[in-house]
Amino acid sequence: MAFDIDEIDRRLLAELQRDGTLSVDQLSERVALSRNACWRRVKRLEEDGVITGRVALVDADKLGLGLSVFILIRTSNHDPDWLQKFRAAVTGFAEITGVYRMSGDLDYVLRARVADVKAYDRLYQRLIAKVPLSDVSASFVMEEIKETTIVPVELR
Repeated sequence: MAFDIDEIDRRLLAELQRDGTLSVDQLSERVALSRNACWRRVKRLEEDGVITGRVALVDADKLGLGLSVFILIRTSNHDPDWLQKFRAAVTGFAEITGVYRMSGDLDYVLRARVADVKAYDRLYQRLIAKVPLSDVSASFVMEEIKETTIVPVELR
């Protein structure tokens, strides 16, 4: 469900997505709004669930997790018990950073961050031990051309 937000809200969201550490004073200056009005708008955006959290972005390479992997899954089982096991399995692995149910030929796409191919294989072995899968393949990212968490709030 889309919320009705105005241009000031869009500017606030754009600034916070670029730098979530901005103080209310800094943010209000950047969007040309009084401190109190800025604070009220940010609080409303949080209460409405438009702002869902604030995080620190880290460099995965510097943490020894330089390999990004897309795991492509097909399954012949779509019953509720299997889905519950699958959800529990994929949400339980810290290495798996995204899980998407797909339309088309693939059933699921998972995004993972691991140290290397051996670490991926260990993840794969743990995953298939937890839930039966019909077909699993992986694509390893050779170069990250664009990676962002920014939602394009200026577009409509």
